Amino acid sequence: MDRLVKPDVKEVEMIFEKTDEKCSATFRLTNLMHAMAVAVSLTTTNPSSPFSIDIPLSTIPPLSSSTYTISLSHLSDNGRLFSTAPEAVAVVTSMLLAGKSHNCDDLRRLFLKPGPHVFNDAVIPVSVVGPHFAEFLISNHIPRSRSLLNKAISRCLPSQLTDLLTYAVECGNAESVAVLIDAGADSNSKDSNGKSLVPLAIRAGNEINVVKVLLASGCVIENKVDLVLHEAAAANRVDLMRLLLEFIGEDDADVDSVNHEGRTPIHVAALHGHVDVIRYCVSMGGNPNVVDRKGWTPLHCAASEGQLRAVESLLAECGCDAKRAVDREGKTAFAVAMENGHVELGDLLHWGDVLFRAARVGDVHGMASCLTVGGADVNGRDQNGWTALHWAALKGKVKSVEVLIDNGAEVDPVDEVGYTPLRCAVESGHLQVALFLVARGSCATLDTIKASKGLFAPPRLLDSFGKLTKHVL
Repeated sequence: MDRLVKPDVKEVEMIFEKTDEKCSATFRLTNLMHAMAVAVSLTTTNPSSPFSIDIPLSTIPPLSSSTYTISLSHLSDNGRLFSTAPEAVAVVTSMLLAGKSHNCDDLRRLFLKPGPHVFNDAVIPVSVVGPHFAEFLISNHIPRSRSLLNKAISRCLPSQLTDLLTYAVECGNAESVAVLIDAGADSNSKDSNGKSLVPLAIRAGNEINVVKVLLASGCVIENKVDLVLHEAAAANRVDLMRLLLEFIGEDDADVDSVNHEGRTPIHVAALHGHVDVIRYCVSMGGNPNVVDRKGWTPLHCAASEGQLRAVESLLAECGCDAKRAVDREGKTAFAVAMENGHVELGDLLHWGDVLFRAARVGDVHGMASCLTVGGADVNGRDQNGWTALHWAALKGKVKSVEVLIDNGAEVDPVDEVGYTPLRCAVESGHLQVALFLVARGSCATLDTIKASKGLFAPPRLLDSFGKLTKHVL
């Protein structure tokens, strides 16, 4: 004889409904013996199992059946246990002498003594099924969840599978996304706005593999509807932009595509301060000067949110002309920044330019206003790497030079090709400015002194300059 009892199922399936309630399932064991009662011991094969059995020890009369309930407590406490071995109920039996009663202690002692009287009758697999348990597995990223999830969704309707796919995309669970698509979930399902699952995957977070799985499954992107490049720009995901542009193809890929506000991905990146995205879009042919329906350039967008690094990046890409662009209300990016309280952008967007102009023409009052009221950076540089002091020296504006130095200007700033304000003054023939700069601490170089030899200037000034710079020779 190989067994004493027979289970009525090959597998126990529990339908899990709510995460804060227990779920349970029943199964029946039938005693196959005609004249003898059978003792039954039921245990879970996994020592750390979250399942419990209502009657772990019992007796079944001859040719009779008994029903047992196996339960699963709520998952918020026990979810981690699903990373262990597969769940099953081990059915162990032993024959009992007729007419003799046994209590639980007697039965326990009976099964503690191994021998020919003990039979391993069955191992009944236990699984949890239904969309609620599938959601639990997806959201908790349970290890070994592929087999668990496949079982959990085996009783799901097609519509439930697609709902679960959307949930898996939201959770950024690439493995679950693949399992659900293989099981028949519709990877081309749309939301109420007609968008595919790809924008949702981008918004979900850092899992690029979710997007890869969706694209590999045949998910169709309609860029004008899905605006996937805008979504990737908002998420600061250059890697996704590369992937999407490659997938969409050259004919449909357009980094200057616009949303309902007329904004490109560069606008979106500027609003969020995503400098890497701005640079990438420009490198792919994107226009950083496109205006939206309000007449805003990306620079307006960055200025409105006080995105300093984005402002700097856009000025590097667009040049200073971008500062003068006005929206439909006649506002520059500077005006937008000031309206929104981002005074720290004033120097970059306006006061720096005013300071340079004032330094060039010798407008001392204008310079003072820029430095005290506008907060302009006295050592700020233009696109050529020149400071206001370079320009004042070049134009021979002694008063401008004096005001700038008195307000903290560096005396010897060097531009991209090695020019200092002193050299600008000398090569422009403004030795009076050169003398003033040397007197205030500027250090003459050999190139500067050589340049002064060819100048037509009053001997007195040349002699003075030579005496002040004799230590260089």
